Amino acid sequence: MARWCYRHRLVVLVLWVGALFGLGAAGSSAGTNYSNSFSLPDTDSTHAYDLMVAAFPESSGDTDTVVWRVSEGSVRDTAVRERIEPALKEIAGMKGVGDVASPYVPAGATQISKDGRIAYAQVTFAEQANGVPKKLVEDVVDTAQDAGRAGLQVELGGQAIARIQEPPTGTAELVGIAAAAVVLFLAFGSFFAMVLPLVIAIFGVGTGMLSTMLLSHATDVPEVAPLLGSLIGLGVGIDYALFIVTRHRKGILRGMAPEDSAVTALNTSGRAVLFAGGTVCIALAGMLVMNMRFLDGVVIATSLTVVLSVLAAITLLPALLGVLGMRVLSRRQRRRLAANGPESVEPGGAAARWSVTVQKRPKSIALVALVVMAALAIPVLSLRLGATDQGNHRKDTTTRQAYDLLAEGFGPGFNGPLQLVAKDAEPAAVQSLVGKVRATDGVAQVVALPSRPGSGVTVIQVVPTTSPQSEQTDRLIDTLREEVIPQSGEEVHVGGVTAIFKDFAAVTGDRLPYFVGTIIALGFLLLLIAFRSLVVPLTAALMNLIAAAASFGVLVAIFQWGWGAEALGLGKEGPITAFLPVIMLSLLFGLSMDYQVFLVSRMHEEWVHTKDNARAVRVGLAETSRVINCAALIMICVFSAFVLSGDMEGAMAGIGLAAAVALDAFILRTALVPAAMHLLGKSNWWLPAGLEKRLPHLAVEPREDAPEPALSVPGPRSGPGAGSGAGGSVVHGFVRTESGEPVGEAILTLVSPGGSQVDRVESLADGSYILSAPAGGAYMLAVTAGVHEPWVRHIMIGGDPLVHDVVLSDLGVSR
Repeated sequence: MARWCYRHRLVVLVLWVGALFGLGAAGSSAGTNYSNSFSLPDTDSTHAYDLMVAAFPESSGDTDTVVWRVSEGSVRDTAVRERIEPALKEIAGMKGVGDVASPYVPAGATQISKDGRIAYAQVTFAEQANGVPKKLVEDVVDTAQDAGRAGLQVELGGQAIARIQEPPTGTAELVGIAAAAVVLFLAFGSFFAMVLPLVIAIFGVGTGMLSTMLLSHATDVPEVAPLLGSLIGLGVGIDYALFIVTRHRKGILRGMAPEDSAVTALNTSGRAVLFAGGTVCIALAGMLVMNMRFLDGVVIATSLTVVLSVLAAITLLPALLGVLGMRVLSRRQRRRLAANGPESVEPGGAAARWSVTVQKRPKSIALVALVVMAALAIPVLSLRLGATDQGNHRKDTTTRQAYDLLAEGFGPGFNGPLQLVAKDAEPAAVQSLVGKVRATDGVAQVVALPSRPGSGVTVIQVVPTTSPQSEQTDRLIDTLREEVIPQSGEEVHVGGVTAIFKDFAAVTGDRLPYFVGTIIALGFLLLLIAFRSLVVPLTAALMNLIAAAASFGVLVAIFQWGWGAEALGLGKEGPITAFLPVIMLSLLFGLSMDYQVFLVSRMHEEWVHTKDNARAVRVGLAETSRVINCAALIMICVFSAFVLSGDMEGAMAGIGLAAAVALDAFILRTALVPAAMHLLGKSNWWLPAGLEKRLPHLAVEPREDAPEPALSVPGPRSGPGAGSGAGGSVVHGFVRTESGEPVGEAILTLVSPGGSQVDRVESLADGSYILSAPAGGAYMLAVTAGVHEPWVRHIMIGGDPLVHDVVLSDLGVSR
């Protein structure tokens, strides 16, 4: 398929561009129909909500609040009323506003604080917050705030008001893409190579988001789902393309034709991308174990975006590689390739040096890494799930200031009242219950609301003395449900937004262990099949748990403890959003599996060839750590940019995932995993013989051609694999300088067309060497020796032994 896409690149490009613009036109025409229902089946708050909806179906529009405070005097003063009342009247006359409940009428007397300095009016729109035109909301805000003056502060709160405070849609995505572009340019040094991953991510995320818009009309998709879908889509889209483009560029630099290199890259890294994308989708699907309808839409949006990102990487990317040809390399690389020939296949640089360091000091490095991760995980012990509200907005927002004014004038619990809802309750029992609730510790105010005639539903509004996010409010809800209400003898349910989020957090906490067990088990099974080992998947599962604990520790420290939250522009500290652990664990599991697959697949390839665990771990780390770290840096930039999304849940997910990726890539996969694998030795690759026979085969990397009967060729042989004589054919000869002097201890490496190492030896003192090949065909022979320039050539091995002498020079390649 890769070759077809490469050769028919124009067709592929037209299909992708047509799909993007076609979905865009359909999405613009249909609009969105996102749902933000947090209700849970079989919970007390859900029963209360259902009764309220049945009794008061007309109260469907969004209700926002205008709050004002005077620094001196009273809000009842004539000077204040002359400024506020005309503004409220003007707002009431606006098209799209259903009603304005003023405190300056007899029914609104309770809307003025006891000290007379703070009052509020309720503005009810004709539509829910998502359906209220932005222009209307801006007019309401401007009209209300224009009534303010020195000594008279006017602020507004509510869902519709919060929407106009959000940055323009796409700001976070654009910032993330810009940061990723900088990292890619520094990594590749080529403008065209930098653009490729960005284009793939844009097409993957674009088609995913537009498809999600259309699906919102067919199923419940929460408003946060597209944001999370674009967050994960940008990350994996750029990373998957990065892995393939890196492999393609490496193939060209080693002498392959651009088309062959693209096909090889898709057949190697492309397979790993398919496997990695599949694991991310499986991890996301694990959220279905939670049995929460709210999360179903998140699964749809994120999984669909990941699938389309993978599809773009394996179809659109080879077409774009065909368009660019050799321009995927920088000009400097093209000039060097033309002047000096193909590069050596031996890894070098800082990655190779670090890999050797890990091999020499595995115990020390493993201990330091564990201490760092354990220290970062300490805050997770105080993790508290809940919900954010406008009290967590930044101090400079009108919604936050309105929230604080209402808390100041009417008590902290006013922003999250509880609703006790009963069906067909006796009036005497209701009055008795009101008295008992009023006498309960933690209750500031109790009011029995007027019942709708014929509904049979009674609603008692309870204002706690503490804020909606306070632990004392949670304990009050438990006291009402377990002690106060049972004494009334009536069936009464505790509802309201605060109770709904408390139940949501409780259900999430109860089901979270099953969810974690499911995704860990799925990951273990996938890695067991892929790498034919029991220890590798066990190590990966443990590392995933360590990474999750440390990243949630960072999340708790910033968002729950408030360490630097205001400085970062994240608002006030509060509990961690209840559904966030489920989403973060899914994404973290999928991304960790990506890095584990790319790292261990190279180690496994080397282990199968040499049966030398130390070399397998060293080579695997040296050859993959740079691209893994680069990919992680891109994801960190993309995820961190979602702090600018204007959405608290998006900011939490962005910072949490950025921390998780940083810790996973820079500490776990670069230090702790290879150090542990060095300490475990050959047991890394142990698998019981009986299990080996029963497991299906899942090839993450393409299989090499099957070896043919070996040819017996006498002669000196040393280094790894010496004396094996195995393979379909051999190449042998001498390594000498230009003056004819033999070069001993030169490293000779035979590489397959797919980029895999076939054999590796050291020349003897007289310069002689023998390399074994599994079958005849085209190979690459690379030689490195001390101060001599690296030597690389393509060779063709047939059925007979090939004699090939190597001449090295101190100045450059001479033969």
